[in-house]
Amino acid sequence: MTEASKTHVILLSCGSFNPITKGHIYMFEKAREYLHKTGRFIVIGGIISPVHDTYGKPGLVSSRHRLTMCQLAVESSDWIRVDPWECYQDSWKTTCCVLEHHRDLMKRVTGCILSNVNSPSTTPVIGQPQNETSPIYQNSKPNNKPTALKFWGKMSESLGRICCVRPHNERFSFVDENANLGTAVRYEEIELRILLLCGSDLLESFCIPGLWDSSDMDVIVGDFGIVVVPRNGTDTESIMNHSPVLRKYKDNIIVVKDDINHPMSVVSSTKCRLALQHGDGHVLDYLSQPVIDYILKCQLYINTSG
Repeated sequence: MTEASKTHVILLSCGSFNPITKGHIYMFEKAREYLHKTGRFIVIGGIISPVHDTYGKPGLVSSRHRLTMCQLAVESSDWIRVDPWECYQDSWKTTCCVLEHHRDLMKRVTGCILSNVNSPSTTPVIGQPQNETSPIYQNSKPNNKPTALKFWGKMSESLGRICCVRPHNERFSFVDENANLGTAVRYEEIELRILLLCGSDLLESFCIPGLWDSSDMDVIVGDFGIVVVPRNGTDTESIMNHSPVLRKYKDNIIVVKDDINHPMSVVSSTKCRLALQHGDGHVLDYLSQPVIDYILKCQLYINTSG
């Protein structure tokens, strides 16, 4: 498949990130690597969306701390971004709501029409206008089209003004002017989707009666789709067979297969909090050094339980 014919993907991960661990970053990297190996997808970006403070989870530290830790964890990444929108709302928002927000945001910022899982692949779903005098087209042949990397770079530049949090910045204003990417001279037609990235624990939660709204599950799995990075020994096939919705949309669930048990696949935020409380040196294996430094500076998790 040519690059233009592949499905371009933005991976979105929702969660507490309390704190963000090396396992979370591993999940992004492993998912991107696997999707590329299939030959059907190009991952052009990743988004981390920490949950609102009113989520009600015991031991959840303030979103200002969690956002900063997330940004510190991805500061060296050229494709993963942190989004504060969910934290800045008046109350907790469902995963379905967050996915829909990012779909609408991408439309405004890029001028794209994002496709659902079941959209015909022949439908042009993204128009990327570029001015002929744009640096992208300088010193190139007239029929050259922007690559996915250039597209994400341009989009990320615009997104950075309105939805990417960095330490010590004030709350961002959502400015519609950022949606203008240039004069509509030529278009690159590619298929772009936002896929929910999660671990097998979230997949298991779909099987708990009453935990998820059934209509939300239809949208999350049926319209958007899921990429699952299993923890060691998890039988994802059995999990999917226990949920009518997961069985119905089984083709929309991509399970990342890996024959090697990577140590980061079993790292969790709970383990990290316990290690911090007990002064366990293994915390160095679980968290990146900038995150550890921030936790120690702010004395997070050290004297708390939950």
